[in-house]
This record gives sequence, C-alpha cells and structure tokens, in this order.
Amino acid sequence: METNKLKLLVSKSCLDFGRRVDKHLQLIRESEGLIVPVNARGEKTFIAPMDEPIFSNGESKVVLLESVRGCDVYYLTDVNNWGLTYPLHGLENNMSPQDHFRNITSAVGAVRGDAARLTVIQTILYESRQHRRKARESLDCAIALQALEKLGVDRIMTIDVHDPEVQNAIPTTPFNNLYPSHYIMAEFLKNEDIDYKKMIAISPDLGAMERTTYYANILSCPMGMFNKRRDYSKVTNGKNKITAHDYIGRRVRDRNAFVVDDMIASGGSILDTAARLKKSGANKVYFIAAFGLFTEGMAAFDEAYEQGLFDGIYVTNATYIPKEYERSYLHIVDVSQMVAEIINAMNKEEQISDLLKGTDRRKALALEVLERKRK
Repeated sequence: METNKLKLLVSKSCLDFGRRVDKHLQLIRESEGLIVPVNARGEKTFIAPMDEPIFSNGESKVVLLESVRGCDVYYLTDVNNWGLTYPLHGLENNMSPQDHFRNITSAVGAVRGDAARLTVIQTILYESRQHRRKARESLDCAIALQALEKLGVDRIMTIDVHDPEVQNAIPTTPFNNLYPSHYIMAEFLKNEDIDYKKMIAISPDLGAMERTTYYANILSCPMGMFNKRRDYSKVTNGKNKITAHDYIGRRVRDRNAFVVDDMIASGGSILDTAARLKKSGANKVYFIAAFGLFTEGMAAFDEAYEQGLFDGIYVTNATYIPKEYERSYLHIVDVSQMVAEIINAMNKEEQISDLLKGTDRRKALALEVLERKRK
C-alpha cells in the first residue's frame, strides 16, 4: 500500500540519472498495477519541477514549481558534478561540492514545511573522505549529516559510502548505504571473456578490504592486498605521500586481477598498483569502483592503457563523468534501477534489507560464475 503520494525532486546536478530513476519507477509501478502520475504537459512522471537559480554574487535559492504538500519526497543530487557553471561577478565559475551542498539545504528549506516525509539521496556522499579525525582538522562529513538532521530530513541515502561508520554522527536518523556491486559484476561478466578459474581480487589498501572480500566471495577466488606506506612528515595536496606499496596475499602470476575500491580519483595509486601487478606476472588487470572521479583527467589512464598496464575500468553512472572522458576501456554501469527499486519499496513501507544487500542478484551472479567456471 502507498502511504503517501510519491514525488521526486531532481537537482540539475543529476538530471540524467534522476530521469532514469523516474523511468524505472514508472515501469515498476505499472507492473504492480499502480497509477503513474501525469504532469501538466500530459507526460507520465514522478518528477516535480523546481528551479535552482544562482545570482551573480554567488547566492542561490531553490524554488518549487509544484506543490509537494503531504507527499513522500525524494530529493536526488550529485555533489560531485563539476560540469555545471554559474556566473560570479562576471566570471564563469564551476560548481563545487560546497555549492551543491548549499543547494541541498535550500531544497530542504523549500520542501520541509509541506512534505509528509523527505529523503535526501546523495548519489555520492558530501565530504565522504573527510570522515575521520587524524589531526586538528574538521569533520566535514559528520557536520553536514548533522546539519541535514537538524533541518528535518527524515532519511539520508547514498551509494557505497567511503566509510559507513560516518552514520554514527546521526544515530537517530535512518541512513541507507546502497551497494552497486552486483550491478557492476553483472556488467563485468557480460563483457569479459576470460578464464574465471584464474581470477584474484586485489584490495589497493586496507580500507577497501570489505569491498574486495565481497567480489572474492562472488567469484570464489583468492584475494590479496597492497599495504600503503606513507611519509607522514610531509603533506602534499592535503595528503601524506605514498612511499611504497607492499603486497600481501596469494601470488598473482598468470591470474586475472581486478582491483576494487570505492572511487578512482587522480588514479596515481591505482595505476601504481596495476604496474606492480603486471610486474608480478598478472595476466589481465581490471579496475572496479563505484565512482570514477578522474580528478586529473584521462591522460594518465590513456598512457597506462597503451602500455598494457590494465585492460578495463568499471564504474557507475552515479556521479558526473564528462562525455569527453568516455573511452573504449571505460565501462559506465547504470545503477538507476537499484535506486528506483529502493524508493518504490520505501514509499510502500516494505522491507528493504534484501534490496540493500542485493540478495537475489548476488545469488544469480554466484550461479553464473559457477557455470562459467564449469565451462
């Protein structure tokens, strides 16, 4: 049973992803015999129109163009979309995560008085790498979560958060972390014709071990880990320089390795991992991550690919990737259906634990891998 009328608010930061979620919701509701709303233009959609104007001095606001009174509202945003710009004192300024978070708080302010329930879906969590205090520094991710809680947000959702323990900052507000692993692995199995008896899962550091273990279990393969040694006496661009990568685990010679992490940023660390795997005799090397940030562009990846250091990259469409970054080796996996299924279940007050874990898809993937190994 529907508890409240379902509405999507889609920020301009993730219009394409939000429209995909909307289409999947329509298909799900129609298959269940439920009514799909029609907007003023006669189009089937759950998306309520809104505007996010930014003034020339940098100030902004969010304006709802349709009432959401009494609705179950889901606001989707991608705080990593740096491809959007706005005029600032005559200059063209790219939107930063801080700009996008400001829009989130504005949207909450516009919605909160009328909506029956408000869920904020950040496809990538704001300041998720700033999650643990190591020195006299701010804990921006926790502060942002607490700010949303104080503004009256009922639930926060995100995809493959860097550290799930950050939700401890808001212990009384529901926090859902969606893992896209089964979608990524399904795409991997569809594309790659390799010997699945010779796979090995590689964690580039200690922090990615849980994700790597998941893939290793699905593929029933061994795993290994690189331990990063850093120079803690020097800080460059806010980070301690990596001085060495020490490998721990099963030998990789003649195996097909896939390196698992939550995000690929500049690529320096993961490309160094690939070089070491190839030097140790790995056959093929793949990178698997929820987010492809590619913060320094694609030049380093192009060069490494031409040198044969890796064979493919698998990331999701949950965060912005410019068209000019698309490559034959870059596979962008659509995970909008996963988000739509969660929204549909929550709106109907159904249990979502199996959807969060991807239980059915995990079983199907495991069976497919076993079948390929038999062949």
